[in-house]
Amino acid sequence: MKDDLLRIKTEALAGIAAAADTRTLDDVRIEFLGKKGTLSQISRRMGSLSAEERPIMGQMVNDVKDALEAALSTRKTELAKSEMFAKMATEKIDATLPGIAPKLGNRHPMTIVTEEICNIFIGMGYEIAEGPDVETDYHNFEALNVPKTHPARDEQDTFYVEGGHVLRTQTSPVQIRKMEEGKLPIAIVAPGKVFRSDEVDATHSPVFHQIEGLVVDKGINMGHLKGALTLFAKTVFGEDVQTRFRPHHFPFTEPSAEMDVSCFMCNNDPEKVKTCRVCKQEGWIELLGCGMVHPKVLARCGIDPTVYSGFAFGMGLERMAMQRYNIEDMRLLFDNDMRFLKQF
Repeated sequence: MKDDLLRIKTEALAGIAAAADTRTLDDVRIEFLGKKGTLSQISRRMGSLSAEERPIMGQMVNDVKDALEAALSTRKTELAKSEMFAKMATEKIDATLPGIAPKLGNRHPMTIVTEEICNIFIGMGYEIAEGPDVETDYHNFEALNVPKTHPARDEQDTFYVEGGHVLRTQTSPVQIRKMEEGKLPIAIVAPGKVFRSDEVDATHSPVFHQIEGLVVDKGINMGHLKGALTLFAKTVFGEDVQTRFRPHHFPFTEPSAEMDVSCFMCNNDPEKVKTCRVCKQEGWIELLGCGMVHPKVLARCGIDPTVYSGFAFGMGLERMAMQRYNIEDMRLLFDNDMRFLKQF
């Protein structure tokens, strides 16, 4: 049995040394150290030995097994290293080839316009204010001096939800909530989503965006309103832009006005305006609504209208984006068409 163990050790070590790859090496391992391998067959013969011989031969079997496992481990490391180098030699990377550039997203035109408008007013000392999309009837209508008989309360225009709440039809409730805090003076702009029951077409959507502004302090008058909005228009459209204010009506402001800017395409030139498609031969483009905060609105918010006054304004952000980038269909802003969005 001793001679058999020495012979097995010699043959196994020779097989390990001669193995040309890891697969062949594993075959050698199974042949000599597997469950049905040569060394296992020798171990089964231990029962036929005498009590004196059995521990001696058992130790010899273990020594042979340890020697073979050590040789297998060493040879496996050598073969794995050589196979790796051989693979690297056949799979060389050409570092001069151009890489695949990652696809980077662009800011959405609505995001660009919203941030630019907010930054303009922040530079003028305003703060950003936010409010909930689902509003109470009071904050969305009553506090803004909109009586229950007003057409805007019709279910055809407003989305009503349970509990007497509505999806806000404007961001004006943010102004109400800010005034209710009682911290004066106030100078805020409030961007956000608004909801109205409109059919989807090139210029309408049931979900769109507005940005509104509010200033409340002692001695605020229409001159402050015109000055702030004229500065805003010139910052957006250039120093040459002209502005005009037309009388209008809003329940929450008095007096009320709409501000127009001279058409950025024809620049209100008498000759060019005759064929201008952007302003439809008007020379002016309606930009936003504005006015002095109605005394009733101030009073409802706990502000004394005999001491404080203020102005407010609001504009549609989709309209601003469409004017800025000459987009004719609002639906393009929400279709998520990469061909369209990559332009910005």
